[in-house]
Amino acid sequence: MRTIDINCDMGEGFGTWTLADDAYLMDFISSANIACGFHAGDPGTMQRTSELAVSRGVAIGAHPSFPDLQGFGRRNMNMSESEIYQLVLYQLGALAAFVKAAKGALHHVKPHGALYNMAAKSSSISVAIARAIADFDDTLILYGPAGSDLLRAGQSTGLRTACEAFTERGYMSDYSLAPRSMPGAIIEDAGEMRAQLLNIVSGKPVTTLDGKQLIIQADTICLHSDNKNARTFAQEIKSALTGMNITIRTI
Repeated sequence: MRTIDINCDMGEGFGTWTLADDAYLMDFISSANIACGFHAGDPGTMQRTSELAVSRGVAIGAHPSFPDLQGFGRRNMNMSESEIYQLVLYQLGALAAFVKAAKGALHHVKPHGALYNMAAKSSSISVAIARAIADFDDTLILYGPAGSDLLRAGQSTGLRTACEAFTERGYMSDYSLAPRSMPGAIIEDAGEMRAQLLNIVSGKPVTTLDGKQLIIQADTICLHSDNKNARTFAQEIKSALTGMNITIRTI
């Protein structure tokens, strides 16, 4: 039977404030990317989310970011390779402590927001990220967009990599995600999301916002927990994949 990983960004709150219903969504995914405190998250949130993932049998990944709490890690920052190496290594160590205490183990790493987008097109940023991961634990899997500098850096560093696709984000013709400010960049209609999901997993082309047709390679599919329809989308994804005899399972 065919399988595919569904990953979700989680633990993106502070203290008693939560961004999404992580406990609900955890039942629909196979991998959780947990914020490490630089764009969201705090020690308590990291601990609770790690414990929740372990209790549900969901693979845990680190979700490191630029140090940008005010901008939720979505603003580009000009940092040196050594600074990026250090901030990624720091965040991996922080989350790994909570995961170990919860009797779990880190499984993968997926950069967040601007760090993810910049790394996709920058060999220097990507190499710094890959080096930090490899130096910390070279068994971790690096999640990133297919054909990106990020995955190339991971592969050249000897890391396992996984191609990530998005069902509720619009694409541009260079395979990048459309800027969130662009109309159509964030898909909120369940039918449209389901259609893009089916195209991706079937190897059929996805229409980009600038009018091209692209085949999007996917080992893992992201469900954004902060989408206002995340609960509905989670149900739709599970239903659609079940209908295609595809099992949700981590990589």
